[in-house]
Amino acid sequence: MSAPEDVIVPAPRPAAAGSGEVLLTAEGLAKHFPIMAGFPFKRRIGAVQAVDGIDLTVHTGETFGLVGESGCGKSTTGRLLTRLLEPTAGSITYRGRDITHAGRKELAPVRSEIQMIFQDPYSSLNPRQTVGTIIGGPMEINGIDPPGGREQRVRELLETVGLNPEHYNRFPHEFSGGQRQRIGVARALALEPKLIVADEPVSALDVSIQAQVVNLLQELQRELNIAFLFIAHDLAIVRHFSQRVAVMYLGKIVEVGDRDSIYHRPRHPYTHALLSAVPEARLLDAQEEPDDRERIRLAGDVPSPIDPPSGCRFRTRCWKARDKCAAEEPPLVQITGNVSGHLTACHFPEEPTTAARDEDIVLDPALAAIEEAAPPGPGAPGGGAA
Repeated sequence: MSAPEDVIVPAPRPAAAGSGEVLLTAEGLAKHFPIMAGFPFKRRIGAVQAVDGIDLTVHTGETFGLVGESGCGKSTTGRLLTRLLEPTAGSITYRGRDITHAGRKELAPVRSEIQMIFQDPYSSLNPRQTVGTIIGGPMEINGIDPPGGREQRVRELLETVGLNPEHYNRFPHEFSGGQRQRIGVARALALEPKLIVADEPVSALDVSIQAQVVNLLQELQRELNIAFLFIAHDLAIVRHFSQRVAVMYLGKIVEVGDRDSIYHRPRHPYTHALLSAVPEARLLDAQEEPDDRERIRLAGDVPSPIDPPSGCRFRTRCWKARDKCAAEEPPLVQITGNVSGHLTACHFPEEPTTAARDEDIVLDPALAAIEEAAPPGPGAPGGGAA
């Protein structure tokens, strides 16, 4: 019996790290956007270091989550991996083939195997084209004539994503946000890809619709064995959808591992802060009992990617920062006690637990003053904000 559409079904338990064929690998991947000044803007005065040297691997048929605050470089990473952006440095390897700086002709056979679902279902669809043209466009561009014709294939895809095949001649403005995102999913499936990069595909949708789209993606992943790079800032959704998770901060991956180890045994302070900010009701599985979790309140904003901090980029907001953190950038390595494949970039890692601490971490002076003046009672709401 299938689950209700408004309930997110947890993904299958992850296989061991590194199992399965390696589909895509990024090593030292970086993207710096130049800042130009003067007239007529010919002098470079700096660069926005959106992505600055990340390593990640996606295996065949797995779901890999990429999480972090807004502006940390998640979407830029997705566009680099799909080669919608040209990397500044590093390398991208797809099925053993280097595509880092491949030209249009060299990328042609790869384009059909790596597709993308965009964040905004209202701007990612051409309002002047019908649904049939939008979904059938990739097949026409790649010269694919499926058995029965393109129109029949488009109607089958509409049915696959839960839409009426009779909507073939309708325009995007005739659909709701959730339906538009399903059209985007159908377009991504048109070329039978091996990898789909989903760039926050549900963040612009209502919560009830989010569950429907996530369940649809999970069902398609299981049936078609498609690998997903799922980019999001909602840790609750990523936990249910992804088998492995990487945490980004200011253009760097600070922690990566399987779902259980990241959510139950995090080691990087930033991961602890992120998890403490998720409401308990959204983070816990239905069969789990709520318990006391740590509370962490960070101070200040994320530093500018134009001039990031030296050493560890999280040190300016970290309660464990030392002189070493400013002098040396911590490598992404496996720390003693971590399970295989759980890597952390921290000189002074936290204990592998999210249980409540003896004393809450409140780095924001204003919040600290308020809580000291009027400590919350037993019934006061908890939770954190990273």
